[in-house]
Amino acid sequence: MEVVQVLHMNEGDGKTSYTTNSSVQKQAMLKAKHMLEESITELCNSGSFPECIRMVDLGCSSGPNTLQLVKQTIETVNSICKRLNREIPTFQVFLNDLPGNDFNVIFRSLPSFYEQLDLCKDKCFIAAMPGSFYGRLFPDNFLHFVHSSYSLHWRSHVPEGLRTQSGSPLNKENIYISKTSPPSVREKYLDAFRKDFRLFLSSRSAEMVAGGLLFFTMVATDDSGGHRSTVWELIGITIHDMVLEGLIEESKLASFDLPYYAPTMEEVRQVAGEEGSFELQSHEAFRVAWDSSGYAAGIGNGHGCTRGKRVAMNIRAVGEPMLASHFGVEMMDGLFERFAAKMDEHLKLNDGLGVAIAISMTKK
Repeated sequence: MEVVQVLHMNEGDGKTSYTTNSSVQKQAMLKAKHMLEESITELCNSGSFPECIRMVDLGCSSGPNTLQLVKQTIETVNSICKRLNREIPTFQVFLNDLPGNDFNVIFRSLPSFYEQLDLCKDKCFIAAMPGSFYGRLFPDNFLHFVHSSYSLHWRSHVPEGLRTQSGSPLNKENIYISKTSPPSVREKYLDAFRKDFRLFLSSRSAEMVAGGLLFFTMVATDDSGGHRSTVWELIGITIHDMVLEGLIEESKLASFDLPYYAPTMEEVRQVAGEEGSFELQSHEAFRVAWDSSGYAAGIGNGHGCTRGKRVAMNIRAVGEPMLASHFGVEMMDGLFERFAAKMDEHLKLNDGLGVAIAISMTKK
C-alpha cells in the first residue's frame, strides 16, 4: 500500500465527508487554543517582528477546521499589535497536505473566510503546498510559524518488519497495536515513529528562521502504561469478525497494517531532544471524547444517532479511503455499521476518551 496515494480524508461535503464529520478534531483544537495563543504571543514578544509572517498548516485537510487556525493566529497577532500600537504584518499562509486532499473545498470557502477577517484582504495571502511533511517543502530560513493539528500520528509508511521470514504476520488478526499484539509489534511501530518524527523535525529546522515557532497537536498514548483499547483496535476487531462471517478474506486482513502510531509524551520529547534543533517551551496532555465533546454525556445527537454511530462517522471520514483501497468499497457500509454497534457496546462499559497532546517548541 502506497500511503501517499490513499491517506486522505473523505472528500466533498456529503454525509460521510470529513467536512461533515470533523468535530473530534475541532474539540482538540479548542482544548489547545490557550496554549497556541500563549505561544504566538511569546513569538511576537521575543524580539524581531517581521513585516510578513510566513506560516504553514501541515496536514491541513479540508472542512470547517482548516482555516480556523489561520483566523485564530491572525486575530491573536492583531490583538498584540493593537496593544503595542504597531501596524499588523502581512500574512503569507501555506496550507499543506498530501496531493489527494480536497483542496477544492478549501479554496471555495476562501471568499467567506476573507469576509470574516478583521483586516483588509491584502494583508493575508493563502496558497496550497501539496506534499508529504516527512521531507522538505520550503526554502531554507523561510518560515516563522509551523503548525500541525491531528496529523503527526500518521506515518509515512507501514512499519517494516511486521512479517516473519516466511511471510506470516507478527500482528495476526489485528490492523494496529492491540492487547493481543506481541511486544515486538509495538517496537516496530515505535521505530517507524522515531524515524518519521526525526525527519519531520530536521526538515522543519532547515525551513524555519531562528526563534521560529513550531506548535502541534496529535493523538497520543497515556504515559501511565497499561492497555486502553483504541478506536483502530476496535476497527480491527470488527474486520476480524467479518472474516469469521466469510465476508472478508483472511488474507486481506493478514496483509493490512495501519500506517499510524500514537506516541506517549515522553517518546515525543525523547526524539525531539535527540534531534536537537528545537527547544521545548510548553506541553500539555488532555482527554478528547471519541464522539466529540457534544456527545460526551452518553446521548445521541437528537436525530437517532447513537454515540457509537457518531464515532463510526468520524472514523469513516478519516479512514475510509485507506480501508476501501484494501478491503473494497463494497465492504465499507457493512464495516462501519458493525463498528457502530460494537462501539455502542464498548461505550456502555468505557468512557470513550482518548489522549491528545499539544507541544510548543522554538527553533534554536
